[in-house]
Amino acid sequence: MSKAVKPLSDQDLQVLLAQCRHDNALHNVTGVLFYSHGNIAQLLEGDPTIIEPLFERIALDGRHSHVTKLVDKPIEARSFSDWSMAFHPLESAGFSALGGFLLPDKIPPPPETLTIADALLVDLVRQAVFGSDASVAPSLNLA
Repeated sequence: MSKAVKPLSDQDLQVLLAQCRHDNALHNVTGVLFYSHGNIAQLLEGDPTIIEPLFERIALDGRHSHVTKLVDKPIEARSFSDWSMAFHPLESAGFSALGGFLLPDKIPPPPETLTIADALLVDLVRQAVFGSDASVAPSLNLA
């Protein structure tokens, strides 16, 4: 998790999306990125020899500060291979052109491949970024 140094504009998010998609495809990295009102949360999946230096580069990126790693652990299978980046729009109309982004109320529930603990962590991160308003961020339902 981190804080944006300055609010990200539509153009900033477009550049970030293109950069992430390109780099992730080259290195077989998957995951999800949340951005809302200067709050950033990212989950990365991939080979540790790729992910560890990638995290170090992300931590040094001047577009954000207060980078905090919450979890670092091996996984059996990827859970976010088909997820797009998520965001809370600065101006709703401006984001209609940004393909690959999801409105907070359109974010799917955590994948079933996650453990209960990991699903709860993802839900907590989502709430930290989007807030706890159920109309903005869907809650995790455990049966």
